[in-house]
Amino acid sequence: MYPNYYAYPAILYYDPDGISIEFPDLPGCLPCGQTTEEAFHNAKEALGVHLYGMEQDGEPIPAPTPLQELHPEEGGVVTLVEVFMPSIRDRAQNRVVKKTLTIPAWLNREAEAAHVNFSQVLQDALKKYLGNQAQI
Repeated sequence: MYPNYYAYPAILYYDPDGISIEFPDLPGCLPCGQTTEEAFHNAKEALGVHLYGMEQDGEPIPAPTPLQELHPEEGGVVTLVEVFMPSIRDRAQNRVVKKTLTIPAWLNREAEAAHVNFSQVLQDALKKYLGNQAQI
């Protein structure tokens, strides 16, 4: 079971072309932004998605480095970014996925004539078929 909250230090670098963000404990998690507000928003989003991916891949989640142990390059601003994971996990697990299916032409004609919502019918049928296993 993973925690509901994570808080990791981030280093913001203000450059003429924007703000780059580095998470020292999470290589590859490198969001950016044009304004401080956008940078923080993007940092939270990137942190959540990055950690969710690590959870899904079964990778060990590193402990965050204490802020006082970080020594950024000149001009770097150290801050703490916190993310609430239940909303990240829920959004990732309930995203819409496009599926391609094959049905007989006669059935397609009948369903279209009846203005059937194919996606809704398939979802309802899958939920019924899976019973208690389906996320409802």
